[in-house]
Amino acid sequence: MPFFPLVGGLIGLVGGAVTWILESVVSPYLAAVLGFGSILLLNGVQHADGLLDFGDGLMCHGSRSRKLRVMRDSQTGAGGYVLGFVIFSSTVFALATFSRVWVIQALIVSEAAASLSMVVQAGLGNPAHKGLSSSFVAHMHSKARHFKIVLSTLFLLLVAVLLLGVVGILVTCAAIAVACVLLVVANRAFGGITGDVMGATNEITRLVVLVVIMVGAR
Repeated sequence: MPFFPLVGGLIGLVGGAVTWILESVVSPYLAAVLGFGSILLLNGVQHADGLLDFGDGLMCHGSRSRKLRVMRDSQTGAGGYVLGFVIFSSTVFALATFSRVWVIQALIVSEAAASLSMVVQAGLGNPAHKGLSSSFVAHMHSKARHFKIVLSTLFLLLVAVLLLGVVGILVTCAAIAVACVLLVVANRAFGGITGDVMGATNEITRLVVLVVIMVGAR
């Protein structure tokens, strides 16, 4: 898991290259949609599915166990669709604002940051139930938990500062902040983290980081 940011950076590189190539022949918005889509596909669409389930779980009223049942339901409700629409459409619009000079760097760093957010959550959180997240949490908690978090953070910091300079420091702080905020939300709503929570954190962190880069790069 500590190497997740490096893997995320490679996925971002592919998505950035797709977007950069397409922008020379189609509109920036279509290029952004297809570039973003390539990233979702490379991630197996698992994180996107987690975001929709997370939205349903948050909108559900009742006990934690009921919220968890709703998150595991294969059907997607209004909460999932609305949250998915807001995050995905905002990501596309944010990506479309980057010039070809910045789009590859932005996607490399945002994907690396999104991956770090999951590492931080697995290192600091506890699973709400035995599921997809349990093995990641167990790995992070097994030995030298804090060292793993610091190592993963340093990987992102190295990539982000090399590509974005001082803005890379802000990006790293933003990724950790989003992970911690959503960890608090998950603990209150579900009693811990799940694979869906981690997937949602990945998608939300990517958007937040793109906005930070967009503002900081001006």
